[in-house]
Amino acid sequence: MSSSTARLTRQWTTWGPVVAAVALGLAWGRDLPGFAVVLIALCLIAAVLAAVHHAEVVAHRVGEPFGSLVLAVAVTVIEVGLIVTLMAGGGDKTSTYARDTVFAAVMITCNGIVGLSLLVGALRNRVAVFNAEGSGGALATVCTLATMTLVLPSFTTSRPGPEFSGAQLAFAAVASLCLYGVFVTVQTYRHRDYFLPVARENRGVPESEDEHAPPPTDRETWAGLGLLLLALVAVVGNAKLVSPTIEDGVQSAGLPTAVVGVVIALMVLLPETLAAVRAARRDRMQTSLNLAYGSAIASIGLTIPAIALASIWLSGPLVLGLGPVHMVLLVLTAVVSALTVVPGRATLLQGGVHLSIFAAFVFLSLSP
Repeated sequence: MSSSTARLTRQWTTWGPVVAAVALGLAWGRDLPGFAVVLIALCLIAAVLAAVHHAEVVAHRVGEPFGSLVLAVAVTVIEVGLIVTLMAGGGDKTSTYARDTVFAAVMITCNGIVGLSLLVGALRNRVAVFNAEGSGGALATVCTLATMTLVLPSFTTSRPGPEFSGAQLAFAAVASLCLYGVFVTVQTYRHRDYFLPVARENRGVPESEDEHAPPPTDRETWAGLGLLLLALVAVVGNAKLVSPTIEDGVQSAGLPTAVVGVVIALMVLLPETLAAVRAARRDRMQTSLNLAYGSAIASIGLTIPAIALASIWLSGPLVLGLGPVHMVLLVLTAVVSALTVVPGRATLLQGGVHLSIFAAFVFLSLSP
């Protein structure tokens, strides 16, 4: 990256969150005309991209796999904020937003991001190589969290319908948070080497230009952290402003309400998808998988406890249980992912299989 490009990037990622926050303050509590909604949406996109950039700045200072963790948590905070703001005051019509968004995040990360990363990595090196121990543990965590929070509610009998009772929801929230904490401990401390890029035969671990660059100073790191927090506030607030337009657009098109959750997940995970693909192009497939599975784990392990806490004051039911079609897609994803991860090597075929499952999820969301 040239010095002029880096300087330009720093400028827009500095002013982006500030402008988005100012726009939020000016538009809050007002009825917005069409052009104002477009401007707010542009500010929202700028804030999301700036948030991911500043998360990467902080990540560059703390190193891998902490970098993937910082980015995953930042994206999950955005996701939780969007879900809560959409559900607040929404009543029964928003009862499935949390389920739809979390499930969409799992499908996007475990099939979309993983499939695209494997495709890019295999095109570059014929065979994409990664650490089976770390990726396998992360996948097992994803499957356990998804089953406990999205499948079990459809089979419990304490309450009618695919809902948890209060005690069951509290247990699922605490268990999810504890399992997430265990995963983070293993990833960053006990078995950190399981989540580092794998060295190929006859050469060391691949390095990128960014890794040759000196890490940011303490001042730059703290500034990045502050701008990251400001960007997250701007994202959540501006998402609240544009959410009625998203819902009206989905309703006008005659699409299922689940599409709203898919739109939310696609929006917040797009920057992370770009980061994972960029890592795959640099032959750092383990980093791509860390981003994908780490985001899925954070999406469930942090979103469900936050939604459980928010349900205390949110009106309307909280539907978490998946329907039969989505359960089939989840089981298929778990089986295919296990077959992909266990060998520690993947080709174009595995990437294509994951992308086909993701395409089936998107199609069935639009045409259930």
